[in-house]
Amino acid sequence: MGITISIAIIITTCLVSITSFNNERRIEDLSMWPYLVKEKNQYYRFITSGFVHADFMHLGFNMFTLYFFGSYIEEMFLVIFRGKGYYLLFYVLALVLSDIPTYIKHRNNYGYRTIGASGAVSAVVFAAILFQPWAKILVFFIPMPAILYGIIYLGYTIYMSRRGGPGGINHDAHLWGAVFGILFPLIFEPRIGLFFLEQLMHGYK
Repeated sequence: MGITISIAIIITTCLVSITSFNNERRIEDLSMWPYLVKEKNQYYRFITSGFVHADFMHLGFNMFTLYFFGSYIEEMFLVIFRGKGYYLLFYVLALVLSDIPTYIKHRNNYGYRTIGASGAVSAVVFAAILFQPWAKILVFFIPMPAILYGIIYLGYTIYMSRRGGPGGINHDAHLWGAVFGILFPLIFEPRIGLFFLEQLMHGYK
């Protein structure tokens, strides 16, 4: 069967992140630093920033979420699009596109930088919601339908993005990653939207 793309991403991200925890220079080299992207054309940061994290909690939350949702989306893309490359393209584009609003907002701010795979992970989670809106997920050990979680999550990220969240959390990446996770499958296969509506109207049990 071989290793899945999701597991390969998780392993790579863990290796890069863990070996960078105590290496401030490496984190600076890989982080999303909008000012340097603009001034020195360091566009690689849109991707590399998704492979470094602040600490074990930050890394663990993202990779734990990716582990549970990523394999499912990878399998669904393989069935629908009949090619493994779509999931990898989806993940890489999610890393890039979820950070574009951050780049636009902070490209003149030398002191701003951000790290983490949260934008891409949000995309994976919301793609899963698109396929199974009534699936039960645990949020702080509280079970709720995936569609309800999605609504709450989007509302929260929009609010925090406008307000400015604490601790340097990049809520813009969370929000636009979620939006991309919904749009990507629909662009390549619009009938998924009809399937979602059917699930939404008749799939609750």
